[in-house]
Formats: sequence, structure tokens, C-alpha cells
Amino acid sequence: MPNYRGGRINEEVKKEVSDIIRNNIKDPRLTAMVSVTDVKVTKDLRYANIYLSIFGKSEEEKDASFNALKGSSGFVRKELGHRINLRHTPEVIFQIDDSIEKGMHIDSLLEKIKEK
Repeated sequence: MPNYRGGRINEEVKKEVSDIIRNNIKDPRLTAMVSVTDVKVTKDLRYANIYLSIFGKSEEEKDASFNALKGSSGFVRKELGHRINLRHTPEVIFQIDDSIEKGMHIDSLLEKIKEK
């Protein structure tokens, strides 16, 4: 049964972090579209690894948005503590998830092969 509880916590944290990023972070560097793709909270509830997919016009815009999010991790943690009733509010660790971009690249390569 612990996996079920962990899955529920992961999904709840994912939902709340998505809402916090979308509605509460007012950093002007955050110009790219950010999507929370996955959340993994450790079993002891000390750390939350939050995987983000960032879509921007340029690499500089993506980097600026990611740095803005890393800088706001304390704010995100505080907001999570208010929204989710857990014994410990996990420390937020943002990580880039570029699997969507890799998938799009592989898809374009397959399309090129199909054309030949």
C-alpha cells in the first residue's frame, strides 16, 4: 500500500506546483511556457524532484525561465506547505525533463527516413 500513497502524494504535489507556477510566480524572467511533467517525492517526504519541460523561443529564454524557477524554489515550498497537509514539507528540487524534445527529434528523424 505505500506505493499507492506515494503516487497520490506525487500527483497532488504535481497539481499544486503546476498551479503555483502558473498563477503565483510573478518573476519577469519566467517568459517561457513551463509544464510539470513528473514529480517524485522521496519516501521520507524530505525532497520533491520536480521535472519540468520548458518551451521557449530560444535557449537563453529557457535558461532564464529555469533560473527564475530555481530561484523561487523556497516560495514554491512555502506555498506547498500551505496547500498540502504533510508531516514534512519537501524541499523542492527543479530538474529539466527534455524527453518531449528528444521524442520530437526522433519523430522528425523517422519522418525523414520515411520520405526517402
